[in-house]
Amino acid sequence: MDFTRDASRRAFLKRSAALGVAGVATPFVTSLAAIGEAAAATATDYKALVCVFLYGGNDYANTVAAYDAESYAKYLAARSNIALTRESLAATVLNPTAGLAGGRQYALAPTMGSLLPLFDQGRLAVALNVGTLVQPTTKAQYQANSVKLPPKLFSHNDQQSYFQASNPEGATSGWGGRIGDLFQSGNGAATLTCINASGNAVYLTGKSAVQYAIGTGGPVALINNATSLYGSTTAASTLRSLMTGSNANVFASEHARVSKRALDTYAQVSGALGSAPATGFPLFPTGNSLADQLKMVARLISVSSELGAKRQVFFVSIGGFDLHDNLVAQHPALIGKVADAMRAFYDTTVALGVADKVTSFTASDFGRTLQSNDDGSDHGWGSHHVVMGGAVRGRRFFGTAPQVGNGTTDDVGQGRLLPTTSVDQYAATLASWFGVGNGDLTTVLPNMGNYNASTWNLGFV
Repeated sequence: MDFTRDASRRAFLKRSAALGVAGVATPFVTSLAAIGEAAAATATDYKALVCVFLYGGNDYANTVAAYDAESYAKYLAARSNIALTRESLAATVLNPTAGLAGGRQYALAPTMGSLLPLFDQGRLAVALNVGTLVQPTTKAQYQANSVKLPPKLFSHNDQQSYFQASNPEGATSGWGGRIGDLFQSGNGAATLTCINASGNAVYLTGKSAVQYAIGTGGPVALINNATSLYGSTTAASTLRSLMTGSNANVFASEHARVSKRALDTYAQVSGALGSAPATGFPLFPTGNSLADQLKMVARLISVSSELGAKRQVFFVSIGGFDLHDNLVAQHPALIGKVADAMRAFYDTTVALGVADKVTSFTASDFGRTLQSNDDGSDHGWGSHHVVMGGAVRGRRFFGTAPQVGNGTTDDVGQGRLLPTTSVDQYAATLASWFGVGNGDLTTVLPNMGNYNASTWNLGFV
C-alpha cells in the first residue's frame, strides 16, 4: 500500500470539505467531497431530522410570549413599545396537558396561529430557555467567570457556529453531520445522508459525512448536465471523460472521483424526484422561501426508499431576525412565514404517511434582550424553540420557564436569558430519537460529559 499517497488523498479530501464555497453553485466541492469509511450505527426503518435555522437571533419574547397576568405585566414593562398586546395573544394561548409552576402561561405570536392546532393535537412541543453552554451554569458562576462559557457570546457568526457545532466560527464539523457519520453506511447512497436545502452550514458537515446541497427546484447539475458543448456532443462527452477519468496525479484523481459522484448523484436524485408523488405538495404557501425549501425536503423524503435512505438529516433556514430596529414592523411577518412553512411541511408528512418518522425543530444564533432598545431588541442568549412531528410528545413545555424581567436569576443583563437547557441537551434528545446510542452521544456532542446522564434526554420526542 502507498501510505504517502493514501495520506495525501485523505488530506485533500479534508481540505476540499473545509474550503468549499457556500451554496449550490459548487456542489462537486461542498456537497460531494469524499465519503469516509463505514459508520457504526444501523437502521431498519426510516427517520429524518429537519433543522429549521432562524438566522440573526430570533426574538424569543415575541415568539412564545408571556401571557399570565403577572408575567405579562413584567413583559410589558420591559418592552412597552415593542410588546404584543395581551388582547392579540388571547387567540393563541397555549394550553398544555400539565400546567407550568406558578400558574405561568404562554401564547404563540398571533401570526403563528397556524401552529396552534398542532400544539393542541399533541404534535408540537415548546422547549424553554435553550441556549449555548459548555456546562451547567448559574448566574453567580457567570458573573464570577468561574466556569467555562461559550466563546464570543452574543456574536452572530460564533454563536451560529456554536449552536450548530459546539465550537465557534471555524468549526470543521457540526452535530448534524456527526450524526450523519454514524448512519451514512446504512444508506443506499451515503452522499444523501446530510442534505442542505439552503446552501451550506457547518451543522451538516461531519468527520466523514459531507452535506449534499440541493436547490428548491431540484439538484444542481455539474456543467448544467449538458449533452453538447459548443454544439458538439463529442466535445461534451470528451469533457466528461476528462473530468471523471483516472489520473496518475492524486489531486486530479480525487477531483475526477468527486466529479463522477456529482454527475451520478444528480442523475439518481433527478430520476427519483421525477416519480415523487404530488399528494400534499400544493399545501405549501407561495412567496415563502422557507416553504420552498421544506417542500423540497418533503419531496426528497417521499422518495427516500427509492434513494435507499434509512436515516437523513436536513437543514433549511430563513434570515432577517437581527432586528435591532423595526421589530414590530418586521418580526410578525417573519415568524409567521416560519409557522406557515412548518405547518405545511407537517401536513405534507401526514399526507405522505411519514409524520411519525420526521421530527423538525427550530434553532437560532441566540435569543434577544427582553428589554427593548427603542423599536427593536439586542443580541441575547437563551431562547424558546418549538419541536414538531408525529413522534413528538406535544402539548407540553420542556425545560424551565424563566422569570420575566430585568435583574432576575435568569437575567445576565437587559433581559438576556441565561440558558437553563443547553443546546447539547436539546440536540441529544433529538439524536437519541434518531437512534444515536448513549455511548455515541459524547462523540456527536462533546460537551455531554459535563451533564448528568439523567438530564441528557429531555423527553420531548
